[in-house]
Amino acid sequence: MEKNVGVLDKSIRIVVGLALLSLLFFLEKPAGYFGLIGLVPLLTSFFGYCPLYKIVGLNTCPIKKTN
Repeated sequence: MEKNVGVLDKSIRIVVGLALLSLLFFLEKPAGYFGLIGLVPLLTSFFGYCPLYKIVGLNTCPIKKTN
């Protein structure tokens, strides 16, 4: 699994992920569970890999592949 998420992208994903997770505490319980969607950007920033970027062909990581 090659990294395809850059530093700025990771920072944005962390902020968005934490904001979504905060919905668990601020909304009533049935609607608050939508905050669990925040785990997706947090996990993709943690691993540095986004499967959707792979499908679309995007790469925000500045590391060049050497062949």
